Amino acid sequence: MRRIAANLSFVMSILLISSQSFAGSEIPASRSIAPPVGFGAACAKYGWVCHGKGGTDVGDKEALRALQAVNRYVNSKVKPTEDRITKGRRSDDWTLPVNNKGDCEDYALLKMKTLLDIGFPTSKLALSVVLDHSGENHLVLIARLKSGDYVLDNLAYNVKPWQRTGYTFLASQNFNSKANWQVTLAGPRASQFPKG
Repeated sequence: MRRIAANLSFVMSILLISSQSFAGSEIPASRSIAPPVGFGAACAKYGWVCHGKGGTDVGDKEALRALQAVNRYVNSKVKPTEDRITKGRRSDDWTLPVNNKGDCEDYALLKMKTLLDIGFPTSKLALSVVLDHSGENHLVLIARLKSGDYVLDNLAYNVKPWQRTGYTFLASQNFNSKANWQVTLAGPRASQFPKG
């Protein structure tokens, strides 16, 4: 019986360790860059995207729980649908989901709004354009914690440190100046792009 209890305890500790997120680092940012097409209209429509202030800093453990809950909630609530179907417009229309349908920009904006609504600090959230595993442009939300930058993604159930996504980060919203963007060449394919 002791042996079974010891084995069970060992297995449970392995499961607990493997389910925890491991600390990362901040995504490196360099020079300023023009924002992506569609971002300006989102700023004009939703002031909180570019001009929000406030929020309460919490510890990483509590913050990760909130990030995970919001990521899973939005991913389960919204059905992936292209803008041309939901809005009858081009694919660079950044809005909140329409009738619980949307593309990656819509997911990221809803996650940002939800986090801001529950008091997450504005200065800890930024949108980021990445190359996904297929090499396609994709938008995710980044949350900056004391232990590093974490990614909320409509293509992933779990929030992950940016290095563990397998994505190449191209450009990100500036955490401190929300209307501005920065080059963030980092990840597996970053060396394919000129840094200058």
